[in-house]
Amino acid sequence: MKCIINGRIVLADKVLDNFAIIFSDKIEKIVSENEINTNDYEIIDAKGNFVAPGLIDMHIHGYLGADASDGDADGIRKMAAGIIKNGVTAWCPTTMTVSKQEIEAAFESVREVKNSDEYYGSRILGVNSEGPFINTAKKGAQAGEHILKPDAEFIKKHSDIVKLFTVAPEVDGALECIEKVSNETDVLISMGHSDATFEEALAGIEKGVRHTTHLFNAMSALTHRGPGVPGAALSSDNVSVELIADTFHINKGLFGLVAKIKGDKLCLITDCIRAGGMEDGDYTLGGQPVHKEGIKCLMPDGTIAGSVLNLNEAVRNLYENAGIEVYEAVNCASLNVAKALGEDKEIGSLEEGKRADIIIADEKFNIHTTILGGEIKYKGE
Repeated sequence: MKCIINGRIVLADKVLDNFAIIFSDKIEKIVSENEINTNDYEIIDAKGNFVAPGLIDMHIHGYLGADASDGDADGIRKMAAGIIKNGVTAWCPTTMTVSKQEIEAAFESVREVKNSDEYYGSRILGVNSEGPFINTAKKGAQAGEHILKPDAEFIKKHSDIVKLFTVAPEVDGALECIEKVSNETDVLISMGHSDATFEEALAGIEKGVRHTTHLFNAMSALTHRGPGVPGAALSSDNVSVELIADTFHINKGLFGLVAKIKGDKLCLITDCIRAGGMEDGDYTLGGQPVHKEGIKCLMPDGTIAGSVLNLNEAVRNLYENAGIEVYEAVNCASLNVAKALGEDKEIGSLEEGKRADIIIADEKFNIHTTILGGEIKYKGE
């Protein structure tokens, strides 16, 4: 068994100093360092850094030149191996509004990798299908020609691999789709790429929407007379929200407000595209051209097209700008996400009996070590 010492252990509700984590493939004990006989374990010295649960990215399209919508299993493996260096131990490869044939090919490539033990990297929880059941008026960087009427049978058919999907609750057939999927599957239903009014969004929530795709982005605006999708999401206690905390998609001045309102329903995501981890230049997203410059990814008409954010950076940005405790910021990229996805009995926090998905990160949340199921999968400088 292994033992991490000399770290600041980030639990769900506090940070422990002078404690150690003993683990195999699961977390066995969290005990005072005074109780440890170092000769009994393989010792990992955290050197005063944070020891936190592995991060969970529930919304990531691409990384290192690969994209989940490519339908390429090797690309999925490349992404999994890349993001583990960012502290991500579990993730949902995220598809775009491309043709139904391409979406199903992408699902199959994720199945292939998820059901295999032959890849090295972050563990796949399932697919996040962002579209094609969205509103053309708020399609953002999605391809309008591939938008389809909401189809519950399509989601049911692929519910073995689809963990969550996005739907615009106001479009024709959406409420029926939401209700059927909610009643007959465990798939998380998210509202997004939507021009819904406040009332239309609430109707979707009443039928089974429990999540919100990248809050504020590609949705009706929040105003004092028309609260729209953001107003419905923020005011509904049973709805979690995604936040792209790159300081570009959302003004950092709002981070604290959203965190205060949503609490454990706030989920950090990257919405990262294939340009993530790559040099500035020209790339594609869902077959459409995108130019990356710094933290900005834009289509030729100026439409924002995903991000190049890493999840550990999102944790840092939230922590530095929201006025919250470090454990609360970490929860937004771990426990809160695990709860939204129904995975919190196994992952999301450092608790005895849970999987030993553990990261060691410095005060800027740069990742030094990533441990997956008790095995060291990444060790930085």
